[in-house]
Amino acid sequence: MSAPISQAFRVQMIAHLPGLRRYALALCGNTSLANDLVQDGIERALISAASLREPERLGPWLRGIVHNLFVDEIRRRRVRGVAVDVDTVANDLAMSTASADSLAASDLAQAMAGLSMQHRQILMLAGMEQLSYREISEELAVRLGTLMSRLARALAALRAALEPTRHDLPAAMREQGL
Repeated sequence: MSAPISQAFRVQMIAHLPGLRRYALALCGNTSLANDLVQDGIERALISAASLREPERLGPWLRGIVHNLFVDEIRRRRVRGVAVDVDTVANDLAMSTASADSLAASDLAQAMAGLSMQHRQILMLAGMEQLSYREISEELAVRLGTLMSRLARALAALRAALEPTRHDLPAAMREQGL
């Protein structure tokens, strides 16, 4: 039987929920799956709370759990395929028509979805969660130089996905340097 969960641990977990949800959404690009990952991650964290040796590293520990659940889900989908619920697709950002105000957010969501999971993960930890490069390298168990190179490639890929290519411009505009 596991030890009872302290109130302080519960409060800290609740404080991490918004960031954990953003992280899960960046990993999978699907709100419904992200919510499931977070819920399953919190459940797993509560069950194995005693295994957390460094309470000050609760955030990375929770993200690690969610990441592992996501990888497990990818493996399951490879075996059984993807089941799609019509209600889920009806509310999917990629399937809806964006208003003029949300075009930039939609473009960003599409660009992020086009990146590799590794690139989305690094961009989310650096940009949204505002972790230092050292914290990210420790959490992902990669050398700092490797992390910085991956981050540079992720930013370049995101930039390329968001910027219109010069090849899309008419020849006259290209010649004028526009």
